[in-house]
Amino acid sequence: MEKQPLPDDGDKTGAPDPDGGGDAVQPAASEAPSRAGWNSKVEYFLAQVGFSVGLGNVWRFPYLCHQNGGGAFLLLYVLLMLVVGIPLFFLELAAGQDIRQGSIGVWKYISPRLAGIGYSSCVVCFFVALYYNVILAWSLFYLGNSFQYPLPWQRCPKHGNVTEKECEASSPTSFFWYRRALNITDSIDQVGSFNPYIVGCLLAAWTIVCLGMFKGIKSSVKVMYFSSIFPYVVLVCFLIRSLKLDGAAEGIAHMFYPKLSTWADIQVWRQAATQVFFALGLGFGSIIAYSSYNPKNNNCHRDAFTVSSINFLTSLLATLVVFAVLGFRAKKRVMTCVARNLKQLQWQHHADMPTFNLSDPDSVDWRAYSSWFNQHKETLANLTDCDLEKEMQTGVEGTGLAFIAFTEAMTQLPGSPFWSALFFLMLLNLGLSTMFGTMEGILAPLRDRFASLARNKTKLTVASCVVGFLIGLLFTQRCGNYFVTMFDDYSATLPLIIVVVFETFSVSWLYGADRFLDDIQAMLGWRPSVVYKYLWKYVCLLAMLGLLGATTVRMFMETPKYMSWNQETASEVRLPYPGWALAVLALLIVFAMLPVPVGFIYSVLQDRRRPTSRHTEAGLYRIVNFDETPMTDMDLMNRAAVRISVS
Repeated sequence: MEKQPLPDDGDKTGAPDPDGGGDAVQPAASEAPSRAGWNSKVEYFLAQVGFSVGLGNVWRFPYLCHQNGGGAFLLLYVLLMLVVGIPLFFLELAAGQDIRQGSIGVWKYISPRLAGIGYSSCVVCFFVALYYNVILAWSLFYLGNSFQYPLPWQRCPKHGNVTEKECEASSPTSFFWYRRALNITDSIDQVGSFNPYIVGCLLAAWTIVCLGMFKGIKSSVKVMYFSSIFPYVVLVCFLIRSLKLDGAAEGIAHMFYPKLSTWADIQVWRQAATQVFFALGLGFGSIIAYSSYNPKNNNCHRDAFTVSSINFLTSLLATLVVFAVLGFRAKKRVMTCVARNLKQLQWQHHADMPTFNLSDPDSVDWRAYSSWFNQHKETLANLTDCDLEKEMQTGVEGTGLAFIAFTEAMTQLPGSPFWSALFFLMLLNLGLSTMFGTMEGILAPLRDRFASLARNKTKLTVASCVVGFLIGLLFTQRCGNYFVTMFDDYSATLPLIIVVVFETFSVSWLYGADRFLDDIQAMLGWRPSVVYKYLWKYVCLLAMLGLLGATTVRMFMETPKYMSWNQETASEVRLPYPGWALAVLALLIVFAMLPVPVGFIYSVLQDRRRPTSRHTEAGLYRIVNFDETPMTDMDLMNRAAVRISVS
């Protein structure tokens, strides 16, 4: 299988080679305009960083770090990022930049039998876009409710003089999230009606995405100047403010205390590898799509290290902010607990009464109370322990962190509406940047592959957003949050790992790692280290196969469950998925992976029906793209025209 070298940008436009060699040729009148490009390197970085840095950096990474050994998890994450994440990221960047196509075109160019990999990436991107935009809708709902004082989730509602029972049994933030925002059912079996507020917010979210993308990267990058930079401004503001809070030091200490013993747990390695995988956005096709708009001589090797480093530092910054704020929240709760227990102690006559001042709870250190309680808990009645560690673990993952724990902490800050609006505006912008990349991972490959779609770029974008909104109505039902959890946990994880396994195997073994490095050398003018050859062929491939095996085994050994909200007890309950939900879950995985074998079988059948030439074996096919010509290509065309006129 011989891959035919693509002509460089100058050859495509009839311009001379950038190095000055070769004769200029008048471009054919029927030739499609060359591929669009970024106006500057800054635009490209904003797009690539905006896609890779998403909501997971804020609410997933801190949770994993805290649960899996703190500082030890950070070391493990950096190790896996260096030996697996960055090499695979570099592979996708180089493939997109060299072949200058989306995910479908890249893998079909290497071999027609691999085209299904690109289609699978598109399907997974579509699944992710469906539920991801619902999270943006929730952020819009909270953002709209932040412009009032006091915040609506600050106090429990009252009916006359009676406090809402469900709120009193839980907390104001939990009640607002589960009852006011979601109006959630007790299980996924109870469908319920559509939530009109969330439907309206979902429509607004898809409208923003559509307006930001209707002209392709030329329009989306303008939005990214704000959506990619603004979250960093907010995170820095939150960090400065949170470090001044009482309890911030305790929160950060709990966060970074290293527990090296966790390295012996295979599940910690699995979670670290999965986080590296998703943090960089591997397998989605968006990395390939964005890099395909780069000039051929762009240093994608440096880009791989730069974007990955920015991604990790963003996660670190978000982790500092999250646990400084959660430390403040936890200490507030612990001190309230201590005061409540000391008040009860004043009315009891205990043989081992504590030595601290019962009449002044604020002067009592929670550690002293906790130590005293643990020494005498067998003889104590109606008293509870006040544990900071336990409070730190309450609602620190996913939506629980953003819409319950963090919102509760912000209600205790002076000027809480301002901080709340700032936080949810940050979440909205983080999500938008990722949504632009996800949609580009769908639209760019389709435009590259099908000429009719390339000619109707705006219609394709609008139609995709309309379809996304209509299907997304599934998530606006009262049980919609459970479907978001299902899609988040299962629609992308396994399929994307399989996609990246195929990508790595195809490049390093089928096409050949040495030949791929040769292509990179021809593109960049220098040859990357031979270390990449062994990383791609062995380390990355074996690591991805190990992750695939661990994920598959875990899915079959543990019954898939989801976190539900029980209205009667006003508490979260983990329930197993019913049979029909397991069938839906399985279909999501099958649909995402189906294009790979279908594409392979279709290509084999096509080869048997007609004799194949050397070119068709290599997977060379006509490139269709009707994007606007980038400024760099226009410059090459102008220089070519001058040379032609002179000659």
